[in-house]
Amino acid sequence: MTSRLTLTLPLGCAERAPPSPVERGLEQQMPSHSGLLTVMERAARKAGPRLRRDFNEVQQLQVSRKGPADFVSMADRRAEQTLFEELSRARPDWGFLMEERGEVAGDPTKPRFIIDPLDGTSNFLHGIPHFAMSIAVEEPLPSGKREITTALIYQPLTDESFWAEKGRGAWLTDQRLRVSSRRELSESLIATGIPFMGHGDFAQWSRIFGAVAPQVAGIRRFGSAALDLAWVAAGRYDGYWEADLQPWDVAAGLLLVKEAGGFVTDFRGGDRPMERNEYLAANDALHSKLHKLVAGALR
Repeated sequence: MTSRLTLTLPLGCAERAPPSPVERGLEQQMPSHSGLLTVMERAARKAGPRLRRDFNEVQQLQVSRKGPADFVSMADRRAEQTLFEELSRARPDWGFLMEERGEVAGDPTKPRFIIDPLDGTSNFLHGIPHFAMSIAVEEPLPSGKREITTALIYQPLTDESFWAEKGRGAWLTDQRLRVSSRRELSESLIATGIPFMGHGDFAQWSRIFGAVAPQVAGIRRFGSAALDLAWVAAGRYDGYWEADLQPWDVAAGLLLVKEAGGFVTDFRGGDRPMERNEYLAANDALHSKLHKLVAGALR
């Protein structure tokens, strides 16, 4: 006697029809991570929950007399350690350039990671929910120069994952990013960083601000260079300028802007922003207009 096996699908789980041509087209447009980017995102998402818990703890510490500064520096180091452990396990012969630990040498013929485990530390310290992790991959070129080829900026509170790979575009999770299409300064929202105690050139910033601010719809200073650049790539900001930053602040963000169709130069309009430590980012039309204002202010 043979028994017949009958499979019953749960209610509402009818067998899926083959995808339509439209669905197939959408599936083909969906981005696929490289193995490297998968490793980077896994590391960021492992460090993220602890950073979220630490941020909630910081909010409770605001009223303490000692203040939360020591706690925040510990949270920063802990996030960096998690990223370092995860990434070095996956790429053991690669080097690192990190905010807290500095440079960790690897095989000079291999790429290296450039990491800021907590960009927006002052925001974190004050309980302001605007900060991110930034991870970039810098590859050596035959010419002896180095080039950023992979980037991830992860905002653990909003769970936003901005990523880019050279030649494959910029993305927010699975949504393609493009820089703003605005062409008029009068409609544009521009981000910047403002010098503060012991950091930056107050006179230079004031001259640029004096030239740019009267021409634009608004200036924003949110306190995270990594997210400023990610938001330019996403079209939330129309442009950005800042100087006197560290490589880990901007490495990932620069690639995001370029892969989203934007331009990043130094204040002179040259292609040496990291060497000159000057960053001017926008779409094509606005970049040329902003560059004229900035260059004019610095004459």
